[in-house]
Amino acid sequence: MGSVSKLYLLVSLMACSIVLASAAGNFYRDMDITWGDGRGKILDNGQLLTLSLDKPSGSGFQSKNEYLFGKIDMQIKLVPGNSAGTVTAYYLSSQGPTHDEIDFEFLGNLSGDPYTLHTNVFSQGKGNREQQFHLWFDPTADFHTYSILWNPQRIIFSVDGTPIREFKNSESIGVPFPKNQPMRIYSSLWNADDWATRGGLVKTDWSHAPFTASYRNFNANACVATPSTASSCAAKSKASGNNAWFSQELDSTNQKRMRWVQKNYMIYNYCTDKKRFSQGMPPECATANLS
Repeated sequence: MGSVSKLYLLVSLMACSIVLASAAGNFYRDMDITWGDGRGKILDNGQLLTLSLDKPSGSGFQSKNEYLFGKIDMQIKLVPGNSAGTVTAYYLSSQGPTHDEIDFEFLGNLSGDPYTLHTNVFSQGKGNREQQFHLWFDPTADFHTYSILWNPQRIIFSVDGTPIREFKNSESIGVPFPKNQPMRIYSSLWNADDWATRGGLVKTDWSHAPFTASYRNFNANACVATPSTASSCAAKSKASGNNAWFSQELDSTNQKRMRWVQKNYMIYNYCTDKKRFSQGMPPECATANLS
């Protein structure tokens, strides 16, 4: 990282303070239901959140805080049964035409068929970095933990503690990396039967509505963007053992676990799609960015 980039990063971090959420967050404290006309609900004294979708509307929520780097965990139980046409999106995003975004999207399917877990990374408004997976369990039978670790060097997507994808900072070869724009957490449950299931061939069966996804045990060990503070997120992260995420990387064991997932459960990788990128692969695909 060049001196100009380091200076810009330091200035950005000066607008942050470390906050350590409790192991089990409270949705009343941490989230706002933003749309759905009552289809999103916070229950059990703030310990459970549900989103529902019926033919008139889906629903969604967002975090009260914005974050600049951190480790974000959420336990989600997805729509059971015939969920074809539905999408449960869970992601970090900034705002504006040059937004940054880190995506989990769960594409529903016919009963008995696996969900598709879709991941993507946007930086400066540019995405097209999709990787898709099937899961090694039924994500509708119980809650599972979906995690995003985001620091200045890398983004790691994990499921139940198993890394499935790493997107490294490749600014040295001209690839933008999300590091300057604070992002909120968002989630929504919506109808996408024009594209989500087999390219839109399978439509939503509204006789199964309402469709419901459930959330619990939100945890953000993260840098909360607060314009009024002059604390340095970087300095605090180095001083506290609780903030190991700020410089965390995959050790050899977790690299092997990620390779196992990618070998056995990855169903799409943009870095192998030569037809799509016929004019030349994205530059990060020629590096060790994708293990």
